[in-house]
Amino acid sequence: MAKRRKKKKTTAKRKTKKKAAKRKTKTSRGKKKKATKRKTKKKTAKKKKKKTTGKRKAKKKTAKRKTKARKTKRAAKGKRKPNAAFMKPLTPSDVLARIVGTKPLPRTEVTKKLWGYIKKNKLQDAVERRFINADENLKKLFGGKQRVNMFEMTKHVAKHLK
Repeated sequence: MAKRRKKKKTTAKRKTKKKAAKRKTKTSRGKKKKATKRKTKKKTAKKKKKKTTGKRKAKKKTAKRKTKARKTKRAAKGKRKPNAAFMKPLTPSDVLARIVGTKPLPRTEVTKKLWGYIKKNKLQDAVERRFINADENLKKLFGGKQRVNMFEMTKHVAKHLK
């Protein structure tokens, strides 16, 4: 029993020390200082908000004006003109002529006809769609490769255009 009483006394001492510490922090001077600090922080925060909001609105207005100006310039020019290099007719080689024909065609048309041939003969890989499985005509075009990536395909086709 004696041991229990000692423990109670020590806990009681701790509690009184904590209360005393709280009293020291809650002095009248401390309250005034905290209150003034809070007020000044609030005032400065309000000032900052006012300044930044005014700038943001001004930026948005100028951005809108710029986009309107760009749209009007584009409308005045009309539609985009295709690049002359893409539209220049090129003659396909004998290997490529089996797929696209013998007439000189622009690069864009060659690509369209080549994809038409691939889709018609179902040569695009079913699992990995970016690969093309070559048949006899395409094997010659791709330099003997059985399976070619669609990005590699354009490189091989460029060799067969003059």
